[in-house]
This record gives sequence, C-alpha cells and structure tokens, in this order.
Amino acid sequence: MTSVDLSHAHRLSVAPMLDWTDRDFRYLLRLISKHTLLYTEMVTTGALIHGDRQRFLAHNAAEYPLALQLGGSDPTALAECAKMGEDAGYSEINLNVGCPSDRVQSGSFGACLMAEPGLVAEGVAAMQKAVNIPVTVKTRLGIDEQDSYEFLTNFIDAVSAAGCNIFILHARKAWLKGLSPKENRDVPPLDYQRVYQIKKDYPHLHIDINGGIHSLLEVQQHLQYVDGTMLGRAIYNDPYLLIEADERIFMQPAADQPSRHDVIEAMLPYIAERMQQGRPLKSITRHLLGLFQGQPGARRWRRHLSENAHLAGAGIHTLQQALSLVEKT
Repeated sequence: MTSVDLSHAHRLSVAPMLDWTDRDFRYLLRLISKHTLLYTEMVTTGALIHGDRQRFLAHNAAEYPLALQLGGSDPTALAECAKMGEDAGYSEINLNVGCPSDRVQSGSFGACLMAEPGLVAEGVAAMQKAVNIPVTVKTRLGIDEQDSYEFLTNFIDAVSAAGCNIFILHARKAWLKGLSPKENRDVPPLDYQRVYQIKKDYPHLHIDINGGIHSLLEVQQHLQYVDGTMLGRAIYNDPYLLIEADERIFMQPAADQPSRHDVIEAMLPYIAERMQQGRPLKSITRHLLGLFQGQPGARRWRRHLSENAHLAGAGIHTLQQALSLVEKT
C-alpha cells in the first residue's frame, strides 16, 4: 500500500456497489483517474472469517487508494476483519450502515444499525484499536420514521466519539420495510441541505455527500459545502466521466489524458493475465460496456461484446474486434 492523504482522496470517490465494483472494474477506473478513491463491494465479516478470505481481499496494487467496505455488527468480528484488510494493503476500512436489503437486515447490519448508534460506536472503536489506517462510516440520513435531524446528530455524536472522523452520508433516508434496495436508491427524496447542515454543525469532521450526483460539475458544486463527494451508478454507466477528475477535482496538473481506445489498449495485458488466472472474459467485459457511452459506434461496441464475450474461444481478439467498430475520438 502506498501512503495516501485520505482526506484529499475523499474529495471524489466511487461508491461500493454490489456486483459492480469488483477488482476488474476498479482496475478500469484507475486507468482513467489516478486519484479518485475506490471502494470494494461490501464484504461481510462472516464471509471473511469463514469463507475464501484470499478471494474477497484480492486486488491489484494499481488500484490504490482503495478502501475495503465491511458489513457486520459484532465488534470483535469487525476488528478481526479490519486487521485482515490492513494486512492485505487496503488504505481505509469503511463500515456499511446504509444498505437496506432484507438479507443485510436479517444479519443485523447495514442501515438498520442506525437505530443502534452505541453498537456502531463499539464496532468503530474496536476497529480503530485493531488497525493503523482510517476507519470510516457510510450511512443514510435516517431510517423509516426515525428521520429527524436530532436522530442523525445523535448517531454522529456517538460514532464520532468512538474515533470516526470521516462520514459518507447518502443524502436519503432508507425505508427498511416496504421498499426494495433498488427503490431505496431513488424513491426517498434527496436532502442535500441536511448534509450541508451536518458539515456546518460538525466542522471538525470530514463529511462526504452521496446520492444522485451525475457529473463533475455537480461534484464541484457540492464541494462548496462539504469535504468530499461519492458517485455511484453514474460512474458505472459512463466510466469515462472520470477523465477530467484528476485536474478538476484533485487539482493535479493535466497529463496526457488517455482516449477511450487508449484505456482499452492499456487494459488488454491485465485482461489476458486475469483470463490466465481463470477469470471468464465476459465477467470483465460487462464492466466495459459503458466506456463509449454517447460515442459513435457505442451500440456496436456493446452488441459485439454482449454477443461474443461469452463464447468458447473468446479472448483478447474479441475485444480488439469490438474496438475496431468504434471511431477513435
């Protein structure tokens, strides 16, 4: 792991997204932006302690800065898994207090933990004691009928007292009953002003905002009020949206920005290596479908990969054929 200023890296991050932000997608993003903070999919403490630890923690050093998101509620298990993450080289450990799915609720973690700030504080304290890297929390603004500003501040008071200095606030509450996880990403209204108010009332804490952000212009607007921003589906649907992030958000001198074709060419050796390790081509190319979003030939690119990446004998030539169908811009 390389040393990194996480407060600076948090100016822009890509949200943990189940089935999406795996190591192959993260590698793609790192070819586009060197400084955007990346997150793993949520990994449960049970999966790490009882499952294939190596598979869940495996990543490429090129992905740094990189945070591991954990799902769990038992402080001892969280501490054990946080230490695994630190030993594996991750830059940060993040606790999920925002996922509203039934599976997560049945495991007593995710968004339902907002109702138990004391337990979250215990988990944060245990992780802080176990590792020397930052421990952060990603949460909602409230749950069900518990959505007052006082409810949110009580949660932040308890968890920050346990040593958490960085909070990522999804600017919606979650309905634990009655809405699906997908609906919970869109139906509860966004309340950016509440996140801005939290930053005003807790100037000593690092506050990131998440939810409904679709462009770097919106990122820049939010950064007038909070410390950091997190994008999710917008990046998955159009990864090249990050191409100007290093210059516009991280204030790094503009280097030669790779074209979309350059990004794919740079990824080919990585894909070949992953396929040698047994990774099916289709499992990687699914993350590449949105790269040419809005460009001439984007539909041909998506169609060729969708129809051919799963076939026996598919390989690097399949990608090269798809690339020839898209105009260089």
